[in-house]
Amino acid sequence: MTTRYLMLMAVFGVMFVSSTAIADDREAEVREATAGFYQALNALFTGDIKPMKKVWSHKEDVTYMGPDGGYQIGWDDVLEDWEEQAEKKLGGNVEPKDMHIVVGNKIAIVQNYEEGDNENAKDGEVHIRATNIFRLERGQWKMISHHTDTLPFLDKDE
Repeated sequence: MTTRYLMLMAVFGVMFVSSTAIADDREAEVREATAGFYQALNALFTGDIKPMKKVWSHKEDVTYMGPDGGYQIGWDDVLEDWEEQAEKKLGGNVEPKDMHIVVGNKIAIVQNYEEGDNENAKDGEVHIRATNIFRLERGQWKMISHHTDTLPFLDKDE
């Protein structure tokens, strides 16, 4: 009985350690995907749209609710918005701070602050909240949603 109990505990222990290791690996992958998005965003500020196309899913269920107050659904509309922003060459730099990551089997949610500067805007400093959602597609975490607070100097409604 004791041997059977010890074997059972060993099996559960291995399962727990394995699932924890997998979760840690997935979180690291999502951190990498998040870093890729912010690298793409900063490239976009210089006018380079290519990295942004690479980090996003190209499906029709993606959404973008950016700092200008817009709301795009579907890859074509999301891409059009990013292209318009790239053309403006806003300059500056934005980095994620205080990330909180929740990883599931195929979906990951990242919430953080976006901090940085926007050198061509009236109000240079940026400090807004953001939620990024990624989906595992063909072994890669692709962004399916980006939602931020609005920035008054970019708000489309003003």
